[in-house]
Amino acid sequence: MDPDAVAKAFVEHYYSTFDANRANLGNLYQETSMLTFEGQKIQGSASIVSKLTSLPFQQCQHSITTVDCQPSGPAGGMLVFVSGNLQLAGEQHALKFSQMFHLMPTPQGSFYVLNDIFRLNYA
Repeated sequence: MDPDAVAKAFVEHYYSTFDANRANLGNLYQETSMLTFEGQKIQGSASIVSKLTSLPFQQCQHSITTVDCQPSGPAGGMLVFVSGNLQLAGEQHALKFSQMFHLMPTPQGSFYVLNDIFRLNYA
């Protein structure tokens, strides 16, 4: 397993799903998963999807600038750190963001998001 290839595939899947239909991100999280969104902690797949679908915009487009990853622990986890731009529909300027994912393997051979931290980067 090439961690960089897994990270790249995860990032492409996550952001394309987020931009198309955020409600479909639920299967990437589990009940033990935690999202910290701009300092607010949310736990569990349903609560995380509820937060993401209640954000005050309908359409957005992520463009990824960097993806860095590292193996994490003996269980086969991975840390994935993403930076990029977030273009909201109707807004002239894109917002810069950073997001960190802690991915853990599932018994089925895929990964789920155990931890997810999102921050907008204000200049």
